[in-house]
Order: sequence, then C-alpha cells, then structure tokens
Amino acid sequence: MTAKTIIATENAPSAIGTYSQAVKAGDTVYISGQIPLQPQTMEMVTESFEAQAVQVFENLKAIAEAAGGSLSELVKITVLLSDLKYFAQVNEVMERYFSAPYPARAAFAVKALPKDADIEVEAVMVL
Repeated sequence: MTAKTIIATENAPSAIGTYSQAVKAGDTVYISGQIPLQPQTMEMVTESFEAQAVQVFENLKAIAEAAGGSLSELVKITVLLSDLKYFAQVNEVMERYFSAPYPARAAFAVKALPKDADIEVEAVMVL
C-alpha cells in the first residue's frame, strides 16, 4: 500500500472543511480545490474576477512548493467557474503561471462555489 503524506503550508488558506490542502501518494500530489482566500486573513478576494483567479493560482503555487514541486509539474487541473463568461479571463491568468507544455485541463460552470467564489481550481501534480 502506498503511504500518504499530508501537505500543509501557512502560505495557502487552511482547509475550511474536512479535507487537507494536499495529499501526496507516491510521486503524485493531489491538491484540493482552492478558492480565492487570502492565507493570512482567510478573507475572500472580491475586487474582480481577475484578482480572484490570481489568488487561486497563488494558493496552488504555494501548495505545490510545499509539496516539493512547482506549477510546472501540474499534470491536470480542473477549473470550476460560477459562469463560463470568465473562461477567457482564466486563460489570460493561466498564461502568467504556465508555459507550454500546459497541463491537461477541464473547465465547468457550476451552480455555486464555497463562499460565493467565482472560481475554484483543483490540481494533480507529479513530482
């Protein structure tokens, strides 16, 4: 059986439910969905969708680094949006954080996200 290691960092929001920021199993890291919470205050970023997306990717970056990796090692991300009208803006923000070859990705519009966020992103990373 593969041992699990829980990944936690103060540089990303603490869990607001019954989950870990990330779990490492073998050389694979499963990063829980991140919403635009500022880790220091646990307050939502609300000034714009772009600001929310940037905060989400900063949170993912902090967790990836705490696991011993980086965003370049993400192999799959899932983007949940409050509205598909934000799809183009997600691509613009992702261009700041990723370069080719990009991770695989799925994007969905959902009815609601925790704390009324407009974006949540989860990821899988292979070290």
